[in-house]
Amino acid sequence: MRHNINALRQKKIDLRHSCNSILDRAQAEARGLTAAEKKSVADWRSQMEDVESELAEEEGNLMRETDRNAPLAHHQARETKNGRRVHAKLSDQMIASGLTPTTKSDSLAPFADLAEQMRAIFNAGRSNGANMDPRLLEIQGALGGNESVPAEGGFLVIPEFAQGLVKRTYDVALISNRCFKMPMTSSRLIMHAVDEDSRKDGSRWGGLQSFWLSEAATYQPTKPKFREMQFIANKLIALSYATEEQLADGPAWAAYVNETVPQELAFQIDTAVYNGSGAGAPLGFMNSGAVVVVPKTAGQAAATISSANIIQMWSQMWSRSRLNAVWFINQDIEPQLLPLTLGSPSLAQILLYSAPGLNGNSGAYGKMFGRDVIPVEQASTLGTQGDIVLADMTQYLLAQRGEARADTSIHVAFLTGEQAFRFMLRLDGQPTWKKPLTPYQGTTLKSPFVTLATRS
Repeated sequence: MRHNINALRQKKIDLRHSCNSILDRAQAEARGLTAAEKKSVADWRSQMEDVESELAEEEGNLMRETDRNAPLAHHQARETKNGRRVHAKLSDQMIASGLTPTTKSDSLAPFADLAEQMRAIFNAGRSNGANMDPRLLEIQGALGGNESVPAEGGFLVIPEFAQGLVKRTYDVALISNRCFKMPMTSSRLIMHAVDEDSRKDGSRWGGLQSFWLSEAATYQPTKPKFREMQFIANKLIALSYATEEQLADGPAWAAYVNETVPQELAFQIDTAVYNGSGAGAPLGFMNSGAVVVVPKTAGQAAATISSANIIQMWSQMWSRSRLNAVWFINQDIEPQLLPLTLGSPSLAQILLYSAPGLNGNSGAYGKMFGRDVIPVEQASTLGTQGDIVLADMTQYLLAQRGEARADTSIHVAFLTGEQAFRFMLRLDGQPTWKKPLTPYQGTTLKSPFVTLATRS
């Protein structure tokens, strides 16, 4: 039968105190122990030996249970028809999430889904730790947290569930899902990039130069220039509240979280990538030095877009980026694009913009110069700079540190029966280009990020 370790330790202290009180009293009275006192001391010492034996056994069991290097039973998991992984026990679920379980987790059932773990956290918070699901403590310990109710008021969600939210975040994103992604292993990452702003001889690749060398000729050595790119793991947090009634209906609440949290995180990441300030958030390409701003044409009316605008934007897109480039637009400018044509009115004209379902375009988005035209909420209002952008997002580097973290407050709003759940990503980003490029021939600047100037 398993005993409470703290109770055994207290019993040992009490028995020792009883023995010492008799011995101290006899010593103070300068006499030996009476027969009754000798019997009491012997009984207490015998009990103390039994307690110490039980205590050693229980402490050994606890050490084996909490030893993350102890051998576990065979790890197993199966997949359902829809590809969802089903685990036989908590240790299997923890291993699948990259955590190191203990032998104790071998005897615990896994969490069926995010909603079940959230309900367990909710109950722990409402009871102030009295109604604590042991699975929470196992996960908390494996993730490096304190194996108790966290002092800062948060429980970590098992990574298997949190990772699913992150995957959906990039699945639903319209801008950041096209970026070049790179992992970060620390809170700060420094990269060295070639400092190139011209394709002229002596400037390519930051100053690397090559020569056709004739016999006995000499050449001038060159030293390429590099620049520093710094990434800081900024925190992006989504906060959601759930009532006791919502958590009781697990599938409905889980469906709500799986839909809304990724949508909100994706919106914020897309916004930062598009026009972030770079202070405590990624630097948006619209606020970087890399963007080329195409001026409006002479006499162009306010809040309009012309064929000449589109042609000039396309001509200033860096040729090597055209294959990956897409158009981002404010949806309000679509009526401006539909009538745009190429050619003379007296001759055959070609529509510059092909709407979905028209002119052989069977895709989900409109097309201009064969590239997708994607309406995004981050684009500026019609007539202002940033309402239409041609961008190659592979030239934007998005760095993310670790996996998503999800936790919840143990502090419940008792008046409303709500609990706060927090989902956090740590990431940073910036364009790989510092400024536009001067071509080898000509002077018109090129860039993977091109926008149109304000027309007002």
